[in-house]
Amino acid sequence: MGSIEHESDQIDQESPTGPVRAAGAVLWRPGTGGEPEVALVHRPRYDDWSLPKGKLDPGELPPHAAAREVAEETGFSCVLSRYLTRVGYDVARVDGARVPKVVDYFAARAERGAFAPNSEVDELRWTSGDRARELLTHPHDVDVLDAFERLPLDVATLLLVRHAKAGKRADWSGDDVLRPLTEAGRRQRDALRSLLPLFGPRRVYSAPRLRCEQTVEPLAADLGVGIGMEPLLSEEGFQADPRAGADRLLRIASGTGTAVVCSQGGVIPDLVRLLAADGGLRLGEVASRKGSVWTLTFRRDRNSGNGTGPRPRLAAADYLPDPLG
Repeated sequence: MGSIEHESDQIDQESPTGPVRAAGAVLWRPGTGGEPEVALVHRPRYDDWSLPKGKLDPGELPPHAAAREVAEETGFSCVLSRYLTRVGYDVARVDGARVPKVVDYFAARAERGAFAPNSEVDELRWTSGDRARELLTHPHDVDVLDAFERLPLDVATLLLVRHAKAGKRADWSGDDVLRPLTEAGRRQRDALRSLLPLFGPRRVYSAPRLRCEQTVEPLAADLGVGIGMEPLLSEEGFQADPRAGADRLLRIASGTGTAVVCSQGGVIPDLVRLLAADGGLRLGEVASRKGSVWTLTFRRDRNSGNGTGPRPRLAAADYLPDPLG
């Protein structure tokens, strides 16, 4: 991470000595000329123009905080898509000491709402990216905007979920296909039920395993949709033909709206690596803890697809750890 200019935020004396965690978003909507407009907020306390952001509340993950802060500061609900970047800088406590602050940013499409001046923000402006660069007070906000503009808006998002905890295979005497979630797994499932909707999913799929189905069952019920069974994304199906499994995931990603796919630890790392290699992405470790999520962003490649429509290619892959830690 490069050098970041210090911002004039101040935190209270009770803040922990570790890094202050915060999250924010590039909130956007379609502009009249086809280019997106982004929302900037003016904070009278600091007399600055910035992107919507704020500190994490206890128990929140960055996606929760980003969506909440957008709503509180702008009056708009939003749908998150890809993770953009993390910036860091120092902030002052009331006693004069300085502590590090890290802010995670997401892209967020504006939904319903209307701005009203509030205790933190007295003005909101929808503006082009070029105009936003002129208005933004802090250089790191410009870096975030740059990250937002590196990919076009015409992308597809797929959430690849590792099933929640289901105990050890060796401790289960029945058919492994029917191994259910444990109590800890049900807590993870409930946490995912609040996390995944922030990304606006419309479709839900699962490997044919009870623990995978149970992980996404509440989400599907909330959406009022069925769960599509995907044998090619089970461990035995994928390991028999990884390319067929990857092609099936790409077809799911090509559908209308964001999709959620729940699979297994013997699938997800190799599947993500295969998609990354196809897309020319360099990834580090491909983690896959139970209850974790990979947010996969696909660019629609209009020059391929064998006559079946644009073939998506992985453009970004971001890991959200188990929501319960």
